[in-house]
Order: sequence, then C-alpha cells, then structure tokens
Amino acid sequence: MSFGAKLGIGLLRAIYRLPLGAQAAIGQGLGKLLHALAGSRRRIALRNLALCFPHMDTAERERLVREHFGWLGRSLLERGLLWYAPVERLKTLIHVEGDVTLAERSERPVMWLVPHFVGLDVAGVATQLFQKQKVGSIYQAQSNPVWDAEIRKGRLRFNQGEVFARSERALPLVRAIRRGWAFFNLPDMDFGIQDAAFVPFFDVPAATLLAPSKMARSLNMVVQPVVAEMLPGGQGYKVKFLPAWDDWPTEDAQADAARMNRWIEEQIRHCPAQYLWVHKRFKTRPAGEPSLYG
Repeated sequence: MSFGAKLGIGLLRAIYRLPLGAQAAIGQGLGKLLHALAGSRRRIALRNLALCFPHMDTAERERLVREHFGWLGRSLLERGLLWYAPVERLKTLIHVEGDVTLAERSERPVMWLVPHFVGLDVAGVATQLFQKQKVGSIYQAQSNPVWDAEIRKGRLRFNQGEVFARSERALPLVRAIRRGWAFFNLPDMDFGIQDAAFVPFFDVPAATLLAPSKMARSLNMVVQPVVAEMLPGGQGYKVKFLPAWDDWPTEDAQADAARMNRWIEEQIRHCPAQYLWVHKRFKTRPAGEPSLYG
C-alpha cells in the first residue's frame, strides 16, 4: 500500500513542472480512465444528477458526468502543482476575486464556507497565499500513513495553521478559532444524522450539518462564502471570496442550514460539472425510507 502511495506522489512530483495546459490534458485523460473504470462512482454521480436535475434527460446527465470526471481527473493530478510549485507560479495561476483579506482584518474570527467543488484545494491554497491569518480546517484522515502525511504537508506548506482530522475532538479547533484563526469549513457532505437535520437540497431531503450555524453563533464568527472554479486548459483557477453574510447565523440552525443549501444550489447551477457528484450526498435517509442508491 505504501509503495502505491509513493508511486502516486512521485507521479505528482514529476508532472507538476509541466505547463498547466499539458497537465490539464493529462488530467482529462485520467478522468476518462476513471469514468470507464470507477463504475460505482459513475453510478453514484448519475443517481445524484437524476435526483437533483430530474428535468435532464439521460443523455444530458451522462454527458455531464463525463465532463465531471474530466474535471475530477484534473483536480487529482493538479494537486502536485498546488503542493510543490513555487509561490510565484501559483500566484500567476490562481486568480482571486473579492475580499480575500477579510480574515486578517476582522476583529471577529472568520468562517469560510467552501462547498465541495473539485477545485476546493485551490481555495485552500488561496487562503494561505493571499492573506496572512492562520487557518484551521478539518480533513478526512487517510488510512495510508504515507499519503496522509503528504496531504497534511501539502495543505500546510504556506501557513502555520493546522488541519484537524475529522475523527478528533473539536476542542483544539475551537481553541484556535478563539485565538483568532480563520476556519476553512466544508459544510456540504453527508456525515450521518448526528448534529444534522434533513433539509432540502435540490428539493430532496438531505442530512445537512447544523454545526456551521451553531459554531458561528457560539464563537461570534463572521461567515464568508468562498467558491473555487477550475478554468479550461492552462488558464488557471478562479477563487471568489464573496461578501460576508450579515444575517447568518440566526437563532434557527435548521433554517440556516436550509439557506446554506440554497446558496450551494445557486453555485452548482453556475458550474454544475465541477461539483463533487461522486459523493453520496443523500446517503442518510429519514427513518423508514429506503436507500436512494440501491
């Protein structure tokens, strides 16, 4: 297992030096291969699209899934660029829009809400390259220790912050936020019903975390949405730091979760092929309901 991880890391280290246009072409090829071989993930993506966009016909959904796997292949391959390329090169490729320095100026800690588009790692790099505030985030620890260490190293290369494994207690993260760190929060995955509620996501009840609203309220945080988009070919990436929400959170965490989902829906409609459709967003069901991925 470690040999495979080392081989993958070696590949990333070899390819990141190529022009981005060449990396994009290789990544698209990887995406085609994944589309052909990863049948279960392909079926999950198709099912998600059928649930979220019932007006689409089968051919349109299949085309969108093929396009999605192309972007997914790119995002996997171009991690090498994000983890190893010189700062000067990354700053020419990552185009930021909006108030990127809000966190370092704010008297209150900032929570960035970053939905799961395939370019979210680019957003993570942007929060380190273009502002100086320390950043904390949560990540899914990998079973392979070699790969896990490389992910942690890559995501922390520009910042003296920390990434906290999802399996760890939240207290270290909370303490960091109280010291003024920003929180890079990925709020839109299905982690079960604990501290979640079923609220609509494209009109389908989805287990949605209440923690973003509750944490922002308890720690008096400013909440700023951030969206990353991968651009075609060698054009680079765009990361939008949108205006902070001035009426979120409220006292109603479930209503906040519903509003957050509506906002994510708006972003997906703008760039549907780049949302992470291979995740079982509707895995958890209300009591008595059958699986939507049977």
